[in-house]
Amino acid sequence: MRDVRELVERYVATWNEHDPVARRRALGELWAGDALYVHPLSVAEGIDAIDAMIAVTQRQYPDFVLSLTGEVDAHHALARFTWGLGPKDGEAVLAGTDVAVLAEDGRITAIHGFLDKAPF
Repeated sequence: MRDVRELVERYVATWNEHDPVARRRALGELWAGDALYVHPLSVAEGIDAIDAMIAVTQRQYPDFVLSLTGEVDAHHALARFTWGLGPKDGEAVLAGTDVAVLAEDGRITAIHGFLDKAPF
């Protein structure tokens, strides 16, 4: 379980990494090559598309950070966690629950996300 928590923390850190080279390196370490990210607001297939999606989000919300807001729950090849996106010292504007699907080597093959709180 500790390893899964660390993996999710590293995943969250990629959303807060503004150096494109460092972010791309981290994504390559965390995600399987055939990665899939499915969320109500976007779908990204492959690490390059996931990287581009994060970059767009950072441009839209330059002063926001993504944070874990609860425990990581995991079993078999699945991990579930909640997150919030908002100002560093403020209340989250967006919040959600994501389910990660993990490969045998521990890398993420897919994230399926749900919004729990949105301003729209």
